[in-house]
Amino acid sequence: MPTYEQLSELLDPASTVLLTVECQQGVVGPDSALPELAKEARSSGALVNVARLVAAAHESGVQVIHALAERRPDGRGANRNARLFRAAERLPVQQLSGTTAVRVAPPVEVTEEDIVVRRLHGLSPLSGTDVDPLLRNLGCRTLVVTGVSANVGVPNAVFDAVNRGYTAVVPADAIAGVPADYTSAMIRHTLALVATVTTTDDVLACLKRPRRGQRA
Repeated sequence: MPTYEQLSELLDPASTVLLTVECQQGVVGPDSALPELAKEARSSGALVNVARLVAAAHESGVQVIHALAERRPDGRGANRNARLFRAAERLPVQQLSGTTAVRVAPPVEVTEEDIVVRRLHGLSPLSGTDVDPLLRNLGCRTLVVTGVSANVGVPNAVFDAVNRGYTAVVPADAIAGVPADYTSAMIRHTLALVATVTTTDDVLACLKRPRRGQRA
């Protein structure tokens, strides 16, 4: 874990963006297409921690981007080149554009200042989407990655961020995957090698810390 000073240096609000990955009702909500993942995201506290981080980002001026995955009703443009995509086509809940399934799930709040990026293809919130150019235009240097899943979406986001020159920060208790012990293994053996792994509370402490020119 980084020291408070090290993390605080990374989390300058002017150059930090908070990314939520697939925190949508059809994934982590009560009527999820993936009930096991939704249950883990909620019972572990990960979704609540995402909401806490988003609220703190709003208060501190950190830009929030919500990356959502959806598909057209006719499936045009969607991937079918992996087992995961073919299985998703048969799920009882579909992530269809314009439906409640692809709305950000409570308790995560979305404000007018937030940016919502929707993708119709692939596994990554960054690759082939508007997220990377948006980050560059926002002057982002540090990307805080939260959400689901630790199996696929989160590591994709971290790898793509690092490959594009951003520093990735992962609050370990604000991501979730299945089974539960896989998340900790992924963090320890993979994400910790390429990202700064920390906790929600430590990120919140840094975001709430008065900056130069600010009054306490």
